[in-house]
Amino acid sequence: MKSRIQNWKTTLGRNLVAPILAIAMVGSIVTYDLVKAMPARAAMASPTQTPLDNNSVGALLSLDQAMETLAARVTPAIVNVTVTSRAKANIAGGDADDMQQFFDRQFGQQFGPFGHSFGQMQPRQPRVEHGLGSGVIISPDGYIVTNNHVVDGATDVRVTMSDRRILPAKVVGADSLTDLAVIKADAHNLPNAPWGDSTKLHPGQTVLAFGNPFGFRFTVTRGIVSALNRPNPASDDARKPGEFIQTDAAINPGNSGGPLVNARGEVVGINTFLISPSGSFSGMGFAIPTQIVRPTVEKLIQFGKVTHGYMGIGISDVTPDNSKFFHMTSAVGAVVTQVEADSPGAKAGLKVGDVITQVDGHEVSDAGELQVEVGEKNPGTTVHLRVMRDGKSVAVPVTLEAMGSRDRSGKESADAGQGKPRWGVGLADLSPEMHQQLRAPSDLRGAVIQRVLPGSPADNAGLQSGDVIVEVDRKPVQNSADVQKALSSIPKGQDALVLVWSNGGSTFRVLHSAQENGEGSGL
Repeated sequence: MKSRIQNWKTTLGRNLVAPILAIAMVGSIVTYDLVKAMPARAAMASPTQTPLDNNSVGALLSLDQAMETLAARVTPAIVNVTVTSRAKANIAGGDADDMQQFFDRQFGQQFGPFGHSFGQMQPRQPRVEHGLGSGVIISPDGYIVTNNHVVDGATDVRVTMSDRRILPAKVVGADSLTDLAVIKADAHNLPNAPWGDSTKLHPGQTVLAFGNPFGFRFTVTRGIVSALNRPNPASDDARKPGEFIQTDAAINPGNSGGPLVNARGEVVGINTFLISPSGSFSGMGFAIPTQIVRPTVEKLIQFGKVTHGYMGIGISDVTPDNSKFFHMTSAVGAVVTQVEADSPGAKAGLKVGDVITQVDGHEVSDAGELQVEVGEKNPGTTVHLRVMRDGKSVAVPVTLEAMGSRDRSGKESADAGQGKPRWGVGLADLSPEMHQQLRAPSDLRGAVIQRVLPGSPADNAGLQSGDVIVEVDRKPVQNSADVQKALSSIPKGQDALVLVWSNGGSTFRVLHSAQENGEGSGL
């Protein structure tokens, strides 16, 4: 019995050796790891500074909270507009037909539009394009404002809400002149944004831009009103109104059609374009003001289209530089630079050099304001103008026509001549070829500018080759000889006022007198 007990103890002792050794090893490893980790913990950085208290940054926190509240209020009224449209020819050469012609010339007829060999040529299928932009809901029953260029040529329009709902929409109406359009989603009780008054904006005022730049949906950016009443930079049609709001709130491709809102969440503009050497935002975005947007949208909803009033005159600003030539004591109003034959303005007796200071009793500050005021009138309306003519106030009623009802093409011929170095401009008469090349109206008379001397009075006034001088010091000229004679007769030290036709419109320019800088004629 004793022997059995001894053997059992021996066996038990042997069996416990391995577990005891294992436990000891684990314990030593854990102890090593803990000891090893202690210096690492001791070396970790511990901040000693505390956050600023609310009292120190209360103003910033309040501003953040206000911006958060504003963004949360407006964002549900923003939509992402996705458009399918028929492909349009690209004048710059990006159309499929142009690409096809390129490959045909380079590789022969066996190559398709992307350079791959398809064997026998297949008939070309009509291409479609996909685009996207932004919009803002202005009523609970689904009316949405966006840009005309977003939905132009659309065959299918869909809008994505901030709650991820996708709704089909149809184009109610569009206006290419103002670049505005209205689409409608078939829905009810939609969130919407109220209108604001853009005429009450001031530079420096906080504004937010909403939209979907580069496809990043429901983006909001903050900035200020950088400037107001900016002219339209588009040179393709002088009839397009300006008065744009300039902002440094970031606007990028995809923001088109989205709203610019004030601190109260009111829509004060519709974002439409940016100016940048790179094509992306560089600090200058532009929005159509609601003084143009709202009446245009109301007409589009009611009639599906907009017909603009038209006087048939060209206008430009009265400036501190040229006001004295029109006997104006201040640089306000819009000066008439062109009157089309048989137009409403011509029938009413308007003359080149007249300064329009009032429309229906309202003061006119500049040409852009007059253009907007008249463009919003219906054809057939009689507007009552107050005009300063040679220092005298004259009342002129004008009955408007519908814009776009006239053709302004034409041809004319003349002789040749040259200007003088004093003003830094070289001139020639309008030849039939030049007249056709400039697409000048048939009744245009004057001298075409061939050369402009850098740093000359003409250069400083912004004159360029291809401009046509039609008046000098308020007197019409028929050819380059008339211009040369008129400019030569201006006494030294005195400035000259020239009326210049360019790209379908006319403007007054002041040539500031300079000392003679050379001998002989021409440049």
